[in-house]
Amino acid sequence: MAEPAPARPAAKSAPVPQKPVADKTGGDARFPARGVPVITGINRVGLLALYMKEVRRFLKVQTQTIWAPAFTTLLFLVIFAVALGREGRMVLGVPFATFIAPGLIVMAMMQNAFANSSFSLLGGKIQGTIIDYLMPPLSPAELMGGILGAAVTRAIAVGCTVALAMALWPGVSLRLAHPFAVLWFGLMGSLLLASLGLATSVWAEKFDHNAAVTNFVIAPLSLLSGTFYVIDNLHGVFQLVSRLNPFFYVISGFRYGFLGQSDIGGPGDVLVAGIGLLVLNLALAGAVYALLRSGWKLKS
Repeated sequence: MAEPAPARPAAKSAPVPQKPVADKTGGDARFPARGVPVITGINRVGLLALYMKEVRRFLKVQTQTIWAPAFTTLLFLVIFAVALGREGRMVLGVPFATFIAPGLIVMAMMQNAFANSSFSLLGGKIQGTIIDYLMPPLSPAELMGGILGAAVTRAIAVGCTVALAMALWPGVSLRLAHPFAVLWFGLMGSLLLASLGLATSVWAEKFDHNAAVTNFVIAPLSLLSGTFYVIDNLHGVFQLVSRLNPFFYVISGFRYGFLGQSDIGGPGDVLVAGIGLLVLNLALAGAVYALLRSGWKLKS
C-alpha cells in the first residue's frame, strides 16, 4: 500500500498593511495632534545651531571682528600713554598705561558685543534672510539666548586678544587683584551692550540706523565713562553725570579687578555697582524679550 504524500506547508499570506489608528480627534495616532508641541522644554539642538551659526559668522571675518579691534585698542593705549603718561605720571598709585589698560580692554569687549548682536537681525532684514531666524522652532527666549551668547563669545575673544597685546607692551602690568570682579564686570558689560545691540537690531531698518546708535549713543557713553581719567578730577556736575552712566561702573569695576581700587569707592561700593548692573541687565533683557515676542518690525 502506497504511503500518503507528505502534506505541503501552507503558503504564508502577505502581511496585511495596518491602517493608521485614528485618535479621538480624527487624526493619525502616529503623529501628535494639531497644535500639540513636539519639542517640549528647551530646544537645545536649535539653540546650539543658532549659537554656532552666529559664532561662525564673525569667525569667517576674524581679521575684521577680532584682530582689527585689538590693533585699534592698542593704538589707543600707545597714543594716550605717550601723550598723557609722560614724566612717569601716576594714577591711583600705578603708571598711567597700567591705569588705562583695563578700561580699554573692557571697552573693546563692550563695543564688539554691540556690533555682533546689532547686525544679526538687521542683516537678515536687509538681505531677506530674516525668515531663517523666525521659521525654526525657537522660542523668543531661545532666539535671544543664541544671539546674546554669540555676542558675549566675540567680546571674550576680543578681550583676551587685547589683553595679550597689552601685556606684551612695555610699562603695562595686568596683574589680577580680584579675578571675580574681572569676570563679573566683563560679563555684565558684554551682556549690557549685547542686549542693546539686539534691541537696535530689532528697531533698525537700515545700516544708517545702526550707525546712528553707535555714533551718538555707544561711542559717547564709552569715551565719557572714565576710561582715560578718574572722575574725581571733574567738576561736581560732571561727576554726577558720570555716575549716571552705566558704562562708568562697568569700566571702573573691571579696573578694580586688576588694580584693587577704583573711583567707584571701596569694596562695598563695587559690590553695589555689580548688583546694580545685574538688575539693569535683567530689566533690559526683559524688554528685549518682550520685543521679540511681539514680533514688532520682524513679523509685520
